Amino acid sequence: MLTREDFDEACKKVHEVTLETKLIYSDYFSAQTGNRIYLKPENLQRTGAYKVRGAYYKISTLSEEERKKGLITASAGNHAQGVAFAAQKYGCKAVIVMPTTTPLIKVNRTKGYGAEVVLHGDVFDDAADYAMQLAKENGYTFIHPFDDPVVATGQGTIAMEIIQELPLVDYILVPIGGGGLATGVSTLAKLINPKIKVIGVEPEGAACMKESLKNGRVTTLEHVDTIADGTAVKTPGSHIFPYIQKNIDDIITVKDDELVVAFLDMVENHKMIVENSGLLSVAAAGKLKCKNKNVACILSGGNMDLITMSSIVQNGLIMRNRIFTVSVLLPDKPGELASVAETIANEQGNVIKLEHNQFVAVNRSAQVELRITLEAFGTDHKNQIMDALKKGGYQPRIVRTVL
Repeated sequence: MLTREDFDEACKKVHEVTLETKLIYSDYFSAQTGNRIYLKPENLQRTGAYKVRGAYYKISTLSEEERKKGLITASAGNHAQGVAFAAQKYGCKAVIVMPTTTPLIKVNRTKGYGAEVVLHGDVFDDAADYAMQLAKENGYTFIHPFDDPVVATGQGTIAMEIIQELPLVDYILVPIGGGGLATGVSTLAKLINPKIKVIGVEPEGAACMKESLKNGRVTTLEHVDTIADGTAVKTPGSHIFPYIQKNIDDIITVKDDELVVAFLDMVENHKMIVENSGLLSVAAAGKLKCKNKNVACILSGGNMDLITMSSIVQNGLIMRNRIFTVSVLLPDKPGELASVAETIANEQGNVIKLEHNQFVAVNRSAQVELRITLEAFGTDHKNQIMDALKKGGYQPRIVRTVL
């Protein structure tokens, strides 16, 4: 079993390469949840995620012979960068197998640390199987991203930093993919103070640990479907599962739509980019059945490509009714478009896009369709604009927004 001495040793080693990620108190999320929310910004960590902790500590424990063989791992991106960075520090070869769906930014950054990248499979599990095959064929030393108590010990150093900075922490919310981070954080937290509640958070479309805990054994999901690519894992770790069973107090699942909204909230209120998996903790904070508690949310990573970021922002604005599209039918005569525009302008609505379709009906002089995509301040403002259009004699209809 992992001991306090193991974690103390890991803390000393990990501090050689990690950046200081001080807790950030969130006025916004505190007000939203009724608890005192503190953010642990591992998205600002070296390599953009907490994974450098476990990778560096694991590699530090290897023999010189094991390192000379070369290292190999499988990862959706963050562990890949951690291993590549640590291998570079120790001057050894690193081969990283990544799913073909891995965002380009993670692939390029992994290569940037000198690693050889192999793209294989659609999800992490496919990449992991291939990486283990290559390890056997080439004699590489395999560094598992989560199913290794030594790696988990390195990740658990986050708990030490949280508790040192916030001794009266009541809850720690930790994202779960395969379970390595949750193992390290929950085990050390319970060793220091058994009263601390450690809550795991999984995407609803990849809740392999929740299913495993329910069944009392490691369980493989048939498929995973989530925008949280860093936690899209079918099978949790078998070696670390007993630690999860013992030390995790509960698991909360989060829908993809909730992650989209959390991304928008994080950007607007904290000016930070946090990837979808890293947002699991803050997305779950409002689901805690407690009030007036000290809650630490681990933001596990911030590696997100610009195309994904753009899509998340657009969808978040639509979900928050900050952008919406309304359809109105008008007689095809001069002045009608100006009249609708004036009605919207009087309510401080900002027009983003107009589509004027004269072919919605056979009789064009009877009616044409005008689709207006608008920017609003939120749901109340959207309703205000819709009411004004109705009072103006129009029959507005909300339709799907396509930007």
